[in-house]
Amino acid sequence: MTPVPLAVQEWGSGRPLVLLHAFPLHSRLFDALGELPGYRVITPDLRGFGASPLADDLPSLRAMADDVVALMDRLGLADAVVGGVSMGGYVTMELLRTAPERLAGVVLIDTKAEADTDQARAGRHTMADDVLRRGRDALDPMLQALLGETTRRGRPEVVTTVTSWLDEADPRAVAWAQRAMADRPDSTSTLTATGVPGAVVVGEEDELSPVVLAQAMASAWGTTPHVVPATGHLSVVEDPTAARQALLAALAEVERRP
Repeated sequence: MTPVPLAVQEWGSGRPLVLLHAFPLHSRLFDALGELPGYRVITPDLRGFGASPLADDLPSLRAMADDVVALMDRLGLADAVVGGVSMGGYVTMELLRTAPERLAGVVLIDTKAEADTDQARAGRHTMADDVLRRGRDALDPMLQALLGETTRRGRPEVVTTVTSWLDEADPRAVAWAQRAMADRPDSTSTLTATGVPGAVVVGEEDELSPVVLAQAMASAWGTTPHVVPATGHLSVVEDPTAARQALLAALAEVERRP
């Protein structure tokens, strides 16, 4: 596998913080977070999404993780704190398996360590086939799952924004990423195997990676998740102010650990 050159945005200064976006979106997911004092925020588009190329590799989280390491090399970063939302969290956990020496800490946001069940795995492959056949229309059911009830009911501007982002997704990248995620291993033991400090953030109304699973991940580090009230799977865009506060608290927790 040859890493692809990831398109990237960055702002701020201080310790490098690489934030990896959710499926099937792009790095603009993090724009509304604004400055995070003490951090140089780096937000790449994962392969196939946003402005990053897909390439011809077989689907795998390892390829996505290698892309992130190559980006860090390109930016001259010996290590960084890495935070990932949903699919970005899966890539973060793959980095814990394959390149822990490049991680100064991790923040897992609206994601889960468990592997897919057989049913969920089959569902991913079905969606991959469907999106290649029908294109963007196959993504319509995702909107309800991605956004919390409060957002769907009372934040129409967020619904509009996320809908427009779904419209931008390349069906080939969607299918590739679904197949990559379907094959991911269980990462529960990975969280503590390397000694890399971590923390967890979760939307209170997240249906895809609910609070109970966030609690299980946080317990691996002997802590509790930072819950973002009245938000779902995309807490960082549903309520950026509250998500920013939770992320800063999670980062402070990571920094306190040896």
